[in-house]
Amino acid sequence: MHPSLHTLRPSHRPSLLRAPDPQGHAKVSFAELFFDLVFVFAVTQLSHRLIGHFSLAGVAQTLFLMLAVWWVWVFTSWVTNWLDPDLTPVRACLFLFMLLGLMMSGAIPDAFDDRALMFAGSYTAIQVGRTVFFLWAARGGHASLVRNFQRMLVWLATSAVLWWCGALEETWRLPCWVAALSLEYVAPSLGFAVPGLGRSATSDWNVSGGHLAERCALFVIIALGESLLVTGATFSAHAITAASALAFVVAFAGSLALWWLYFDTTNEFATGRIAHSQDPGRLARLSYTYLHLLIVAGIIVNAAGDEFVLAHPLGHTSLQTAVCVLGGFGLYILGVGLFKWSVMGRWPWSHAVAIGSLAVASPWVQAWPPVLTSAFACLVLVILAAWERHTRAACVPQVPVARTPPVA
Repeated sequence: MHPSLHTLRPSHRPSLLRAPDPQGHAKVSFAELFFDLVFVFAVTQLSHRLIGHFSLAGVAQTLFLMLAVWWVWVFTSWVTNWLDPDLTPVRACLFLFMLLGLMMSGAIPDAFDDRALMFAGSYTAIQVGRTVFFLWAARGGHASLVRNFQRMLVWLATSAVLWWCGALEETWRLPCWVAALSLEYVAPSLGFAVPGLGRSATSDWNVSGGHLAERCALFVIIALGESLLVTGATFSAHAITAASALAFVVAFAGSLALWWLYFDTTNEFATGRIAHSQDPGRLARLSYTYLHLLIVAGIIVNAAGDEFVLAHPLGHTSLQTAVCVLGGFGLYILGVGLFKWSVMGRWPWSHAVAIGSLAVASPWVQAWPPVLTSAFACLVLVILAAWERHTRAACVPQVPVARTPPVA
């Protein structure tokens, strides 16, 4: 954390901001990990909604809800990057948001119907309430950071009005909610510009890059864990045959390959790059706030594909199975590739080859058994991960190791 965040504070009250870390990597607290458990439930709800509403409208609505869930989580991760969750006021606030997050997640299956008010109310309560709490917690602190949250409050309060209008009036629900979420997504790229308050610069966002990188990596683990839960639950709910057992093994191998591609070839280098960036706020906004959404979406879609394959491993691959299996892996590969581009400055062409392989096979997979379609997509990902590991020395700039001079 930047030392300037801890200036200009009144001496009569303790700071709720994190203390500067000598290593430049603020610790992820147990309170933050506990908060993340809510989103295990949220991701599960999204996967089940996608499986149960696989139509054009159902997929679009599930995508919209996933964008909202991600936005709540990632904004909270930014706030706990600055505030210390080990302090009682911050921790109490975080636990209140957990309760609201449970309500929001519980509303996901009927968010566009009977539980629209429950979803919109809990969502806006988190978004606006968290911002108001930060302004109270950081009052008298770093002026540019406080001003940034004042601008943010204007944007979130405006979008909250649209969320509530959509929740209360079914006819206007879709346009109001799309407008509200679009405002929230475009706001960071515009620096939360507000007439009279100016706009924020990414240099004002003195984030602990290592902390934010770790938080996003943990969310990827959450999504992968949910994928394994779907695989295990579906396998146990059906009769065990040779085909279902093979599909189960292939689904598990696919989850391992997803983990391998992200954590073995990408995450460690990206963490070091953002931790030592001259403008960590800018890199964090692109790489972790926006691009990680594609990675998480790919995992959720692929989890739905695994359930379709496990339910019907033989016969012909249905359109929904092909879309979820090939599309899920393709979305994940695209997200990881863009993530690497954002931190390394160049697009890894191996990812383009993998996406191209999935696209070339797509016209023929409907004639294949679903388990073969899943195995093919898994093989593409395994080859990509092995390729990236083998060429890591060329893909990832190596930092020269300082040699200790011999002792005379």
